[in-house]
Amino acid sequence: MPVQLPLALPHRPALGGSDFLVADSNRAAVAWLDAWPEWPSPGLVVWGDTGCGKTHLAATWQLRAAAVLIASRDLAVASVPTLLGTAKAIVLEDVDRAPPEPVAWLHLYNSLAERGGHMLLTAQAAPARWQIALPDLASRLRALAAVEIAAPDESLVEAVLVKQFADRQLRVPADTVRYIVTRLDRSLGAVAQIAGALDAASLAGKRPASIPLAREVLRDAGFAA
Repeated sequence: MPVQLPLALPHRPALGGSDFLVADSNRAAVAWLDAWPEWPSPGLVVWGDTGCGKTHLAATWQLRAAAVLIASRDLAVASVPTLLGTAKAIVLEDVDRAPPEPVAWLHLYNSLAERGGHMLLTAQAAPARWQIALPDLASRLRALAAVEIAAPDESLVEAVLVKQFADRQLRVPADTVRYIVTRLDRSLGAVAQIAGALDAASLAGKRPASIPLAREVLRDAGFAA
């Protein structure tokens, strides 16, 4: 009898404000976004390591501010009017790893400032460490308010893991959750990776999401099990 494999259905994480879990690691960043539009400058930089929750927080603000998400690769001087349109808020992500073209970025900044708008930038490093060759742009960006999201603590990792399982309608006993949490990196990206892998393994083998299965999944993903 042929083995029935589970369908590789995409899991779309919820990115609404009510789905963002607030903890000590991200509380300051959440406060800054809650304070919008009363920011002291035309923009805010949210920075921190991969997997800290920057993208989720940016998506939450994007919805609230009716902001336009602009990809760095699409930003050119000629494209600024089209990309910006009538918007008064924009999001640019990973600006230190994939920086936009400097002159176009300065043009976008100035265009937003002229209409009293705001930009939210995400990055891995603080603005003082960015390599910006255009002095006028560098001075503007370093004058923006900046807030760090620290690595999530164990309680946040556990809460997000439980939510990931609930989103997938996967029933996982509390002892299995604790077993996973104590072996995972402090990264929300790692949480999503393991939640998806455990879900897939449980479906494929028609096995409960128990500690033995979690041990196999963790080992296959390169974590100490």
